[in-house]
Amino acid sequence: MYGIGVDSGTQGTKVLVVEAGTGKVLGRGSAPHAMISGLKPGENEQDPRTWADALETALRHALREASVDPKGVVALGVSGQQHGFVPLDEDGVPIRPAKLWNDTSTVEETEEIIAALGGPARVIEKLGIALAVGFTASKVLWLKKKEPGNYARLRTILLPHNYLNFILTGKLRMEYGDASGTGFMDIRRRAWSEDALAAVDPALAMTLPALHHPREPVGYIKDSFAEKFGFEKVLVASGGGDNMMGAIGTGNVAPGVCTLSLGTSGTIYSHFAVPFSDPEGEIAAFCDSTGGWLPLLCTMNVTNTTERIKALFGLDNAGLEAAASRAPAGADGLLFLPFLDGERVPVLPEACASFFGLTRRNFEAAHLARAAMEGTIFNLGYGFGRMRELGLAPTQIRATGGGSKSRLWLQIAADIFKTPVVTLAEQEAAAYGAALQAIWNRECAGGRDLRIEDLAGEMVGIETPAVEPQPAHFALYDELLGRFNSLWKTLRPEFSAHRRLLDNI
Repeated sequence: MYGIGVDSGTQGTKVLVVEAGTGKVLGRGSAPHAMISGLKPGENEQDPRTWADALETALRHALREASVDPKGVVALGVSGQQHGFVPLDEDGVPIRPAKLWNDTSTVEETEEIIAALGGPARVIEKLGIALAVGFTASKVLWLKKKEPGNYARLRTILLPHNYLNFILTGKLRMEYGDASGTGFMDIRRRAWSEDALAAVDPALAMTLPALHHPREPVGYIKDSFAEKFGFEKVLVASGGGDNMMGAIGTGNVAPGVCTLSLGTSGTIYSHFAVPFSDPEGEIAAFCDSTGGWLPLLCTMNVTNTTERIKALFGLDNAGLEAAASRAPAGADGLLFLPFLDGERVPVLPEACASFFGLTRRNFEAAHLARAAMEGTIFNLGYGFGRMRELGLAPTQIRATGGGSKSRLWLQIAADIFKTPVVTLAEQEAAAYGAALQAIWNRECAGGRDLRIEDLAGEMVGIETPAVEPQPAHFALYDELLGRFNSLWKTLRPEFSAHRRLLDNI
């Protein structure tokens, strides 16, 4: 028997065919997504139907590579980019292109909703989570204000993974994890918030599907779709957002395990068995797609900074690693504040990057490279410290993303976080997690009392040996992390003034 995992992201769709008994990946497929061009600054949109087309293309490629009998496919799960707004009319057809997670054209609408709910503190009090610009709620208000004709046709609000589930099964469903990123949900009660809905339109309650536990599947693939691929009876799992599926795909389904993604941006998230809420709103307090909660820290500057260092000194990845390895831990006091694109946590949208502490000794390639790598982890360290204050007790960090291929970077993370770091046998964590959730849903639907942590424990492969933290570096990194946090707090006003100066040049 086989499970299929689908990851529908911003850039494209990836599909994995996974052997249900072993977790082995037998086939892979992919297909790109086109963005809609010619939009205003801050707008990012896609036609949802391109996701459905890409799913079919990637699925064909994966099945061909797997060389398995399609009749052996028993379950399919979908991971989707979070926060996107897919508006459907009464016939279940998209009214307009979907506004994506990275669409920042709704700042004004976000502020209106926050004001209607009584301010930032009251938002957290009512929902258990702060309202970010990228969340779905502000996109719905944008449609109401900017395109009233389209808003009048709105009958159903879906997120990207829900839309693909609808295409596959004809059923409208939502699960807790992805829904917790809409801005319409009280994440502690795992229910739609009447206050949040009323802040946009009291009638919205009729447009949102009922919420279900992620253990519950959506239904079976439609006959018309199954016939295209030679399937028989394929159960479609509840699915979830990409971070939620990435948690399952990394085995991050029990307290103490953390997932660290070192990509262009950086994320750290961990499973909580009880509701998690940050009173300051810095840590996103999502639900997960297993029935628990998934507090998540996101920073905007990781490999985008090291790519600049590589370009500056003409290095490839191996060259960057070699150069940074020549400098000692702490880069002889050189600190890098990596805010090339501003920053989300800490909240520094107008910040600029800077090197601090340049001397004759450390003003050279090796120290600059090392400081850049350390700076990205110090930056994550602020939010990681906040998560610890709020109850996180990490036992292991599971690293993914391009930066996880650097042994030095993993060592820096282990030393600064004082926690062992491992990498994973399967790097496509979201697609793999979708496949595992699909297998879990099928087993539960069949009456088996299977815990997701047991299934993930059997199937998620961990690379060995682990990168163990080096206690000899703890005191040094603690001092530098304290200095790093002091610097950005001290420089906060100067960041805004400098950004305004640059804008006026």
